[in-house]
Amino acid sequence: MLIKRFFDFFVSIVGLIILSPLLIFLSLLIALESRGPIIFKQDRVGLNGKVFKTLKFRTMRIDEKNYHPLTIKNDPRITRVGNFLRNTKLDELPQLFNVVRGEMSLVGPRPETMDLIKFWPEDKKRIILSIRPGITDNASIKYFKESDLLEGREQSIQIYAEDILPKKMNIYEDYVSNQTFLNDLKIIFKTIFKVIRQ
Repeated sequence: MLIKRFFDFFVSIVGLIILSPLLIFLSLLIALESRGPIIFKQDRVGLNGKVFKTLKFRTMRIDEKNYHPLTIKNDPRITRVGNFLRNTKLDELPQLFNVVRGEMSLVGPRPETMDLIKFWPEDKKRIILSIRPGITDNASIKYFKESDLLEGREQSIQIYAEDILPKKMNIYEDYVSNQTFLNDLKIIFKTIFKVIRQ
């Protein structure tokens, strides 16, 4: 929808300008606490299956030996600043640049990683990937503390694939089928209130 794209672009540009002092401050905190890039880039699957780089503030120490596609409860890789950023979802702010570039929307199904997209059934994948992925949606609000549901590196993927993912995909499908501009506004405000409460 043209209106949705214009709204996404306008709000993201204004948001980046207003939040620029906060973005700079958070960048400094990340740089001072641990070595590595300030922005974490990761391949995600977007509109029509196109792969793009999502942008996030880095919340983990650089530890390639202990790579895991999911973040588990009390994950030892997470830094102190990173823990704060994750709990408040401020680590997602750089994705406003993804929205400006047209790779994401403010509201839409969360983009999945290359490691986990394989668990998506093909019929659901076609429906969900027919729109741009978003920074937030009803599934993000419901699973605001998703990592708390995942304990243990090995069993976390099984729990995610068999229990959490099917429920999230149903929420994604419902959004695709019933998306409206008013619904997007409701989700944005629900997300803001969730962050403030947190």
